[in-house]
Amino acid sequence: MDSKILWRIVLIVVVVGLCVWSLYPPGEKINYGLDLSGGIHLVLQVQTDDAVKAELDDASQRLVSRAADDGLTLRQISTDIEDLSFTIEVPADTDVGALRELAASWVPGYKADPSVGAWTFQLPPNMDRTVRDMAVRSSLETIWNRVDQFGVAEPVIQRQGLESDRILVQLPGVDDPARVKDLISSTAFLEFQEVVGGPMPDRQTLISSLGGTVPSDSEVLPGERQGLDGQVLGLEYYLLKKAAIISGQELRSARRSQDEYGQPVVNFATQPHAADKFGQYTGSHIGTRMAIVLDDKVISAPVIESRIPGDGRITGNFSIEDAEDLALKLRAGALPATITYLEERTVGPSLGHDSVVRGVRAAVAGLLAVMLFMLIYYRLSGLNANVALILNIIILLGAMAYFGATLTLPGIAGVILTIGMAVDANVLIFERIREELRVGKTVRAAIDTGFARAFGTILDANLTTLIAALFLFNFGTGPIKGFAVTLSIGILASVFTAVFVSRTLYMLVLAGRERVETLSI
Repeated sequence: MDSKILWRIVLIVVVVGLCVWSLYPPGEKINYGLDLSGGIHLVLQVQTDDAVKAELDDASQRLVSRAADDGLTLRQISTDIEDLSFTIEVPADTDVGALRELAASWVPGYKADPSVGAWTFQLPPNMDRTVRDMAVRSSLETIWNRVDQFGVAEPVIQRQGLESDRILVQLPGVDDPARVKDLISSTAFLEFQEVVGGPMPDRQTLISSLGGTVPSDSEVLPGERQGLDGQVLGLEYYLLKKAAIISGQELRSARRSQDEYGQPVVNFATQPHAADKFGQYTGSHIGTRMAIVLDDKVISAPVIESRIPGDGRITGNFSIEDAEDLALKLRAGALPATITYLEERTVGPSLGHDSVVRGVRAAVAGLLAVMLFMLIYYRLSGLNANVALILNIIILLGAMAYFGATLTLPGIAGVILTIGMAVDANVLIFERIREELRVGKTVRAAIDTGFARAFGTILDANLTTLIAALFLFNFGTGPIKGFAVTLSIGILASVFTAVFVSRTLYMLVLAGRERVETLSI
């Protein structure tokens, strides 16, 4: 056998063999999208006003705190989200020049509007847009981290629009929507705070014990009151210092575990710098309470019995699933703003299975119809095209399995379209060969010329389609991307099979024959 033919055969066998190896077994290697496997489709909205309010509150507290360090007595009065401003009380004897210098250093970019007894600081519009955009970006990253740790295969999580506050989430194969929704939308902002007063059975009793007003540096937060058996008996209220000892952002790890009684707990470890701070605080406050606060709710408020070097435990009335989800949220980080649900759809697995069956039937029916047409119209040369077509499907599915691509219902449509495009390339080649035979060329010369002249047309047609598929992948959403992926892989496979494999089959037929008078085409 000619060495030119041999290396072609070896290459084809290697390519097809690798694709079969990566594809087998198909039920385990092919990832199904939401529309085929079932799952959850969510559209979320990030409440960016929360991020703006947090920015305004942080700026005002930063200014008040730094002013106190310089001997200036200021007090925050209010925050106005609509006007993008905060107002602080400024005594009449305040050094105006010193205050302006502080504002320029600690709230840069804010426009100061001085008045008698109070100053208003306004957030510039460009900073407002930046804060809102970062809130959406940060939320997107946090949701990605949470879903990734949850173990969902091939999720779709992306922003809807360049400057939109909406996030699209598609989770194939998920059968517990309530848990996933809670996992995604829970803010999971953890803080360790000093307990100043309480617990009291109700909020009003606690405030009355303080003389009717809550100190400006403190806040009242609720917590669950539990019986000896862990049953929730009601709420109780604590007075806590606003300034956190450490926050969840300073945690290094969090994982579910069990206490000495076999109850689920969450063990955590802090970052080195936070461990020193945490150890110093707990070492100097032995015998006092410290509250563990999650999303403005006291989970527990244990008495500090000894110095805690940086590793600790979060206890509560947790189930195993609750403890696992809390540890996951803490590892993934807190959301910068509240999440609300605008749209929710659940696709059942039975509907997905029906879509798979119908899609496969359509693909098989289309494949058989095309193969029959090629045999009837091009006779034995049609058999050449059919072999190339079958190999094209194998390469397409094998490549999808190897790269972990997700097969969607539009993706199945892409497979069917690929079948047509693969045959179209063979049709161009065969018609070129027929034209060369009509002008009197020999079979060998007609085949050589037909492949050579058809190659440019095939390459041009497939390249333009590939460019369109790449744009669909870049700008499309889940199902559209699935269509673009299958179409792109199918285009590359069809060029390989139509040009390379078909030519090799002709070379095998003509090998060893000195003179060929006719060609079945």
